[in-house]
Amino acid sequence: MEGGIPEADMSAFRECLALSWKNPYVLRLAFSAGIGGLLFGYDTGVISGALLYIRDDFKAVDRKTWLQEAIVSTALAGAIIGAAVGGWINDRFGRRIAIILADALFLTGAIIMAAATNPAILIVGRVFVGLGVGMASMASPLYISEASPTRVRGALVSLNSFLITGGQFLSYLINLAFTKAPGTWRWMLGVAAVPAIVQIILMFSLPESPRWLYRKGRYEEGQAILKKIYPPEDVEGEIQALKESVDLEIKESESSEKINMMKLLKTTAVRRGLYAGMGLQIFQQFVGINTVMYYSPTIVQLAGFASNRTALLLSLITSGLNAFGSILSIYFIDKTGRKKLALISLSGVVVALALLTVTFRESEIHSPMVSAIETSHFNTTCPDFTSTVDPGRWTCMTCLKASSPSCGFCAAPNDKLLPGACLISNDTSKDICGNDHRSWYTRGCPSKFGWAALIGLALYIIFFSPGMGTVPWVVNSEIYPLRYRGVCGGMASTTVWVSNLIVSQSFLSLTQAIGTAWTFMMFGIVAIVGIFFVIIFVPETKGVPMEEVEKMLEQRSVQFKFWQKRNSVSEKY
Repeated sequence: MEGGIPEADMSAFRECLALSWKNPYVLRLAFSAGIGGLLFGYDTGVISGALLYIRDDFKAVDRKTWLQEAIVSTALAGAIIGAAVGGWINDRFGRRIAIILADALFLTGAIIMAAATNPAILIVGRVFVGLGVGMASMASPLYISEASPTRVRGALVSLNSFLITGGQFLSYLINLAFTKAPGTWRWMLGVAAVPAIVQIILMFSLPESPRWLYRKGRYEEGQAILKKIYPPEDVEGEIQALKESVDLEIKESESSEKINMMKLLKTTAVRRGLYAGMGLQIFQQFVGINTVMYYSPTIVQLAGFASNRTALLLSLITSGLNAFGSILSIYFIDKTGRKKLALISLSGVVVALALLTVTFRESEIHSPMVSAIETSHFNTTCPDFTSTVDPGRWTCMTCLKASSPSCGFCAAPNDKLLPGACLISNDTSKDICGNDHRSWYTRGCPSKFGWAALIGLALYIIFFSPGMGTVPWVVNSEIYPLRYRGVCGGMASTTVWVSNLIVSQSFLSLTQAIGTAWTFMMFGIVAIVGIFFVIIFVPETKGVPMEEVEKMLEQRSVQFKFWQKRNSVSEKY
């Protein structure tokens, strides 16, 4: 799933570097736990490339779109369960144990996937990986946050998010490295076991979170860790602050047990916070970001680039831009403000999706024709083409939509846009086509608009990543009243995973049912609705102290007539 970066400014990063030089133990804690973010990002990216080769090995996966979606989305289903169970494990057994257990699940899943002999076993492996990812997505940032000095906590927690996007970028490099190796996708998925093993070894040598130890009454152990983290002159103050904070947290948790859903929704500040927080998380997913990350190489092939290796190489650019955007967001989140940044981001996403819609529609309309003469040169002619009453109207797109059996398009040898042959989609046809120095297409068709699609994808990432990639996470971390923050944060996290699952599970089916162009148009319409949602429901939390958030939400009414100037005291929000 696509993540965000907690609030941190550049001065915090400079202080973080200085502190790390003086006390490398702190950086060791953060990097060791942050490997969980790397695994999270790696799994998001690696499946997009591996899927290209899984389709080649398992013909059932190539023929059945729902199997491709299942391979991707069962990991998300596992992540929902992992995140839900992970909260209890974090509190009951500690953050360190939760991270180690997440690694063990991820390691088990990686081994099962690499050894899978059929799609069913592969899906079982994906479930294990999902359980590990869901658990790590909670435990890693929590451990870093609780084991970091206060002054650089935001910078060190954001390291986890950097490693998520870094893991996605690394996964594309790994995918490219194994495109020529025997077993291709097995290596791509199996390599994930290495960082999981490394993190298990590192975490066994690291202590538990001092906050968790204090909550369990193990004060001496917690104090010993704090003495390693803080300079001597700060230790006593931090010990006292932690004790007071934990005591307050315990009191709040005892009172929160009495909270029921009806009481939660009847509280004005909480209700308005949930409108904004959960709504942002829903729009973050439903504008299609994770379809771009999970299916990026497939989208590149739909744009007319037939080679698996070319699709992976071009997708590497998308992943790199996503990582770069994550860095940009740290600078802009406080300079621009959350609301304005979200609006700029969504506006750019609308433009990018409009370009993708037009590009794919033009590619469909100007798809190369199927030539009966070209097709007659082969002995594996598509049966649907042979039996049609009007073969002169067949195009490459018509050929790819044939389903009994599925068919592929063998492009003309010198100019891919000239009429080509429509053949049964199998290894024999692919080999014959390749031996004749032709390109073989089964996902998309040759197009002169392919580069426009790549520009559209790049623009989408450039606008999404610094804004909607980050803003929902930042807003959710600061918009809820303190005593309800745990409950509301859990509801928002569940919203992300469920929305991610729905979008990822339906993307390929939508492209088959209504076409790639109209699928991107649907995402564009959602983004337009998202703009109005942000204007009406989302307050600006930039510069609002945590203690004043509840008061701000109570004063701020929903802005349905957003074009009218507001005269209330909450006008600035």
